[in-house]
Amino acid sequence: MAKQAQAIPMGFHSVTPSIAVNGAAKAIDFYKKAFGAEEMSRFTGPDGARIMHSEIRIGDSVIMVVDEMPEYGSKGPKLYGGTPVSFFIYGDNVDAAWKRAVDAGGKPIMPLTDQFWGDRSGCLEDPFGHHWWLSQRMKDLTPDELKKAADQFFAQMQQPA
Repeated sequence: MAKQAQAIPMGFHSVTPSIAVNGAAKAIDFYKKAFGAEEMSRFTGPDGARIMHSEIRIGDSVIMVVDEMPEYGSKGPKLYGGTPVSFFIYGDNVDAAWKRAVDAGGKPIMPLTDQFWGDRSGCLEDPFGHHWWLSQRMKDLTPDELKKAADQFFAQMQQPA
């Protein structure tokens, strides 16, 4: 009799993103260089070229990466003309992580800076169209402190340049 499988595979969380890109093998290499990803598995489709399924681990999180296969409804952000989704990677020494990701080919979208919500973070776009926020929590704010900081930030944004 077969052993009962765990509902959530070992090492996974309840929610696991799966992203499509044009060039999954190159994307996996980028994620290794930029974010220190570890490749866990890779499975090519019947054509032997495109990746139907792969798993990488960044920190304690698994992300599945697949090649675009529009004929099966799998499209990456460049086919859609952008993405409404972004990923946050939290860790220590965000300045070093930012430099590593930009040096690997990430394009800064929002510069790395101290944010009003207590994080030092910035957003970059990978060469495949996905957006990644690199962040480090600098201070924990109470709800009241966060509201005050947000109010100050948005008031400053409304000031004429």
